[in-house]
Amino acid sequence: MADENDDTTSHRSSKKPIYTEFSQQELPEWKPILTPGWVITTLFAVGVIFIPIGLATVFSSESVEEIVIQYDESCLPSSHANDAMAYIQSHTTNKTCVTKWTVEHRMEAPVYIYYQLDNYYQNHRRYMKSRNDKQLWSKAEEGETLNCYPEDMTKEKQPIVPCGLIAWSIFNDTYKFVSKNKNLTVNREDIAWGSDRRFRFGSDVYPKNFQRRDLIGGGHLNESLPLRQQEDLIVWMRTAALPTFRKLYGKIEVDLEAKDEIEIVIENNYNTYMFGGTKKLVLSTTTLMGGRNPFVGTAYLFIGSLSLFFTIAFILLYVIKPRPLGDPSYLSWNKNPGGMIK
Repeated sequence: MADENDDTTSHRSSKKPIYTEFSQQELPEWKPILTPGWVITTLFAVGVIFIPIGLATVFSSESVEEIVIQYDESCLPSSHANDAMAYIQSHTTNKTCVTKWTVEHRMEAPVYIYYQLDNYYQNHRRYMKSRNDKQLWSKAEEGETLNCYPEDMTKEKQPIVPCGLIAWSIFNDTYKFVSKNKNLTVNREDIAWGSDRRFRFGSDVYPKNFQRRDLIGGGHLNESLPLRQQEDLIVWMRTAALPTFRKLYGKIEVDLEAKDEIEIVIENNYNTYMFGGTKKLVLSTTTLMGGRNPFVGTAYLFIGSLSLFFTIAFILLYVIKPRPLGDPSYLSWNKNPGGMIK
């Protein structure tokens, strides 16, 4: 009896793993031999596949019509050319700016309108953390303002909805397009990600105590609409990873013909002068590949061309100075198939 207990105790104290093919690394595996033929064929295939994809992508990107208008300096009155901060922070200065634009090439609808900000670091850690997702989602959590300081409470200790620096700094320049030939209404619906609308912003959460301080040029929200329907806020609160970024403002849903003269009325409210940022208005069409992005096509062309270059180099090297292959039968897995390497 004592011997049996000793055996059981020793068995339980043993840490020897249960034998399996996985624990002993004996699972079947593919061990290719990279012969010159395989290497050359693979590189050739990569080049043949990548170069046409790169050409198609570059052609698609170049077919996108895009206009970029920088207006932060042009919309600054000459009387405030040396004191932009006084202009943007004043209650009395006229922030309306009118510029004319002649369409150079036909732009098929929808024409997407973006605002572009430069030197704006939305990826700053303190800025990104200054929000409360529970408050954005549920009315029952509107008093939850953790992480939102200093934009968490009013002087009367009432919660700000939505709270935090991201919401507080919402972009609020506006754009209006006027043409003699057609109605250029800007559609601002369906500009945010559907997943953000459905899962991050509540249908019963309404703005409350938002931007009630003496803030000049600050954004405002419609207190009669739930956050789920405030798509400009939703777009803004999806923070950008880089200091230069574009965010969708709206869509023009009629074609713009070449030589159409369009008057753009800009409300220059957003203060980028404080930190040396710039503001740009971007109008762009799209293709099946999306907007203008030459990097993707260039990368495909570069990798494809590099593969073809090495294909030719390896062919010449193999022909001019061939190297005999070793006997594959001496490989450990061929000498002892299915067994462990020792």
